[in-house]
Amino acid sequence: MTKELKPHERTRQIMVGDVPVGGGAPVAVQSMLNAAADDVAANLAQIQALAEAGCEIVRMAIPRRDCLDAFEAVCAASPLPVVADIHFDARIASEAARRGAAKLRINPGNIGGLEATREVIAAAREAGIPIRIGVNAGSLDDALAARDDLTLPEKLAASAAEYVRFFQDECDFFDIAVSAKAHDVQTTIDTYRLLARDLPEVPLHIGVTEAGTAFQGIIKSAAGLGVLLEQGIGDTMRISLTDDPVVEVRACWTLLGALDLRRRAPELISCPTCGRCQVNLIGLAQEVEERLASVQKPVKVAVMGCVVNGPGEAADADIGVACGAGSGVVFSHGKIVRKVQESEIVSALMEELENL
Repeated sequence: MTKELKPHERTRQIMVGDVPVGGGAPVAVQSMLNAAADDVAANLAQIQALAEAGCEIVRMAIPRRDCLDAFEAVCAASPLPVVADIHFDARIASEAARRGAAKLRINPGNIGGLEATREVIAAAREAGIPIRIGVNAGSLDDALAARDDLTLPEKLAASAAEYVRFFQDECDFFDIAVSAKAHDVQTTIDTYRLLARDLPEVPLHIGVTEAGTAFQGIIKSAAGLGVLLEQGIGDTMRISLTDDPVVEVRACWTLLGALDLRRRAPELISCPTCGRCQVNLIGLAQEVEERLASVQKPVKVAVMGCVVNGPGEAADADIGVACGAGSGVVFSHGKIVRKVQESEIVSALMEELENL
């Protein structure tokens, strides 16, 4: 029996710099720079931090024409492909393509209309780079937004489909990806399901836009993107947070790891504590989590409060500790390795982790 392809395996593959997107390639992790657009050093420092966290594609806003020189300098020195994010000015988008952008992100609806978009497409074609068509719930075409016979997901999907037809049928340009974002989780899920059905060949960039600060934003993004990714929808992703972009990248990898789609960083397994716990387990788990932030092994690390939730329930962990009265036993794959005092638990755990 022939295996049925998932949506992300059916999309056309495009290249963003040296990163393959679509066509069954691993879901690429993206983030967006938030340093001043004219500050080359600040943007490059942020890109380096993002690269170390596992980011694969970065996006940089170009709000003014006088930021193009800085954008060009960032592209020239960046270890990651840089996507140019432009609104309202098609000439900035065209110039960004000539200045080293690995991809352009535009919304034809606010870049000056379809005729202005032709200029951008021509520049991208000449540069040999793709374009992401990005539509948002807050910036729909007025005529489409006013229709009462369509739901918001249907409006977003229809808007994206209209632009795709223009790019492909009228401009013979197929090097495209699509995003259609909303801040509402269910709207996001419904919209991308429609896009995967109606535009099966087009790579999709998924995300819940304006999701909020880290606590709310990660929960909303995990709820929405988790559903889509589990169904095979999404070729690139961003978890958008009002926070340090590095936190976005860590959240992306944690979600991909939880779904067993891609693993880069350790997974922390820790119990919720109860009256049997005789150590400061919350503090221990938080310290271990901080120490694991710089580790790039796809391992499972367990911090358990007592023997009830010790080596038995966490037997599949690569390394872990089960705590007792002011002490803990370090175990690996369910087998006890050593016993240490509470003050030595974290250092012992990290030492054993280095030996794996």
